[in-house]
Amino acid sequence: MAQPFVLPDFYVPYPARLNRHVEEARRHSKKWARRMGMLEGSGIWEESDLDAHDYALLCAYTHPDCDADALGLVTDWYVWVFFFDDHFLEVFKRSQDLAGGKAYLDRLPGFMPMDLSRGTPEPRNPVEAGLADLWQRTVPSMSPAWRARFAEATEHLLKESMWELANIDAGRVANPVEYIEMRRKVGGAPWSAGLVEYAAQAEVPESVAGSRPLRVLRDSFSDAVHLRNDLFSYQREVEDEGENSNGVLVLERFLGCGTQEAAEVVNDLLTSRVQQFENTALTEVPALCVQKGLAPAECAAIAAYTKGLQDWQSGGHEWHMRSSRYMNEGVETERSRFEGVLGTSALDIRTLFGRPAAARLRTLTHRPQQVGPSWLPDFDLPFPLSLSPHLEQARAASVAWAGRMGLLGDIWDEAKLTGFDFALCSAGLDPDATPEELELSAEWLTWGTYGDDYYPLVFGRARALEGARLCNERLKACMPVDEPAAGAAVAVAPMERSLADLWARTAGPMSPGARSSLRSAIDVMLDSWLWELHNQAQHRVPDPVDYIEMRRLTFGSDLTMSLCRLRHEGELPPELYASGPVRGLENAAMDYACLINDLFSYQKEIEYEGEVHNAVLVVQTFFDCDRPTAAAMTDALMRSRLEQFLHTKEHELPLVCEEFGLDEGGSAALGTYVGELEDWLAGILNWHRKVRRYKEEDLRGGAVPRRLGAPTGLGTSAARLSLPSRRSEVGV
Repeated sequence: MAQPFVLPDFYVPYPARLNRHVEEARRHSKKWARRMGMLEGSGIWEESDLDAHDYALLCAYTHPDCDADALGLVTDWYVWVFFFDDHFLEVFKRSQDLAGGKAYLDRLPGFMPMDLSRGTPEPRNPVEAGLADLWQRTVPSMSPAWRARFAEATEHLLKESMWELANIDAGRVANPVEYIEMRRKVGGAPWSAGLVEYAAQAEVPESVAGSRPLRVLRDSFSDAVHLRNDLFSYQREVEDEGENSNGVLVLERFLGCGTQEAAEVVNDLLTSRVQQFENTALTEVPALCVQKGLAPAECAAIAAYTKGLQDWQSGGHEWHMRSSRYMNEGVETERSRFEGVLGTSALDIRTLFGRPAAARLRTLTHRPQQVGPSWLPDFDLPFPLSLSPHLEQARAASVAWAGRMGLLGDIWDEAKLTGFDFALCSAGLDPDATPEELELSAEWLTWGTYGDDYYPLVFGRARALEGARLCNERLKACMPVDEPAAGAAVAVAPMERSLADLWARTAGPMSPGARSSLRSAIDVMLDSWLWELHNQAQHRVPDPVDYIEMRRLTFGSDLTMSLCRLRHEGELPPELYASGPVRGLENAAMDYACLINDLFSYQKEIEYEGEVHNAVLVVQTFFDCDRPTAAAMTDALMRSRLEQFLHTKEHELPLVCEEFGLDEGGSAALGTYVGELEDWLAGILNWHRKVRRYKEEDLRGGAVPRRLGAPTGLGTSAARLSLPSRRSEVGV
């Protein structure tokens, strides 16, 4: 069968190396697979299948430095995970047996007890037998924190297979953002990162395992692994197995382009994620080690873990070029510049220059420019707008509050704040609020937007990253969880006094658990402002995936949604909010709102502020296209996120109600929460249309424009995409 596209030139900056114990791992893993029942008689594999796939070669490339025992155990894990993938395909995906697949997956966590003395159920099939054996052999040498992280990654890998199965059943292809998020779970690379910790004897310190730098290392590693696999496995998955979960197919559908062009875009995104990994490893991780005061051994473990992830990228690429499992005909002779030298394909200098180098250069050379009024699509939001009857009262009260707190003495004045009209936004976000609740909501929006404006002006232009970090620490000190009113005692500056006031009034009546949840939401917003300053200091346009995920935080989405969730405290189980469908629903709503803001604020940010954090600019930079094309693609992404919101509401939330056993009251509470998210979107869109903040006549009296010329870039392949015909222009 002819290959559906020519494999692109991959960016693989580190040479692959081969572990010398590969033959021993091959012999060991074959004996283990046979003992677990995965070969003859399984109906899935024969010995010849295992030999052809050569998972020992994969592990020898991805873990080149570990000893024979560690390599054997890691290889057994990969034999197990690929057997699971093929077993689930044959038994449940091909037959589209949703009920049977769920029952099968629900049993598997029982084979991963945190306490080994608890034992496990009696295995019924090779997947269960293999998991029980591997867990018992692996976890004794790892900490409880690692066990919990690895078990969670394994459960995601197993249970999110139902998402793939449901999409196949519905004939549905995910949108790009949804796909990246779900592929991390079902694709298994975070699980692979856990095995890197084991094989490299480099367990990540628990104190920083959840920090942004370590999370981005893991996620960018995962995305690159999955996107690479999607390119090599397209023929097998899409053409043979009828899979819908493949990045090339996702981009074909989203962009409306051919397979070859979609493959090139997937490879560009793969390159961007590897370059994000590099940037994080070199600029964010060292700073984290210093700021957290990590011991030398802890710093060394993080360095070894980072190197292990790099080894995995290069080794995984080499294995894909050699395994019979994937589409790789002729790829070795075409890609290797060092024929006959095993593991040197990554040394091809074409992967270091050309397209990857041009992409990196574009992210670092954007210049502020005159762009004119923002172009806007027709926002086909199907949710009706309702406004609180207490709007006028909240307007007056919130402006007066800002004056008392000292927020009108530097970057804002009363006229400017009145034009921003945050009370109008609150009145749409929460039309059923009491007068006191509406005033408090408007003041939270005032404080958050003030901070969002203040940080780039005060800390960004001066590149005062340490000053911003210390400012964050002082702001966090204004939000004590145990005694909310005590924050006022440490508040000095206007931002501190206003935050302490809001915190005491909001968190005071809450339960300790609710306070902790709210505090966490504010903390991540504050830390996301440091991420913006970090990019501003580098003059770096963010990677597209990193941008979307961080934009939710800089926009304050989690803060406002937390207030929404806390209103239903006790009505719904906390685990429900952590479920895949509910998180997907919330993320889709967040992205739609953030993209609304980016479309409205394009001129303000690009022309008047010299910003690099705007989705239209991120798309322009990534695709090397013009603004109309980038605006059209941003609109398309926004619409796809709305479609996902509606799909989840209609098709997935009823299953969530069933899974969590919600009674009539619980189902009604979940329905009310979804309605509040719809109000949230309608209120945000209405505010952007009415506010005096983004139109050209509003901007002329504000910051002095910095018009330093047009950006430069290579290539215009994405520019043939055209804008939708129905558009309106904002401005004079």
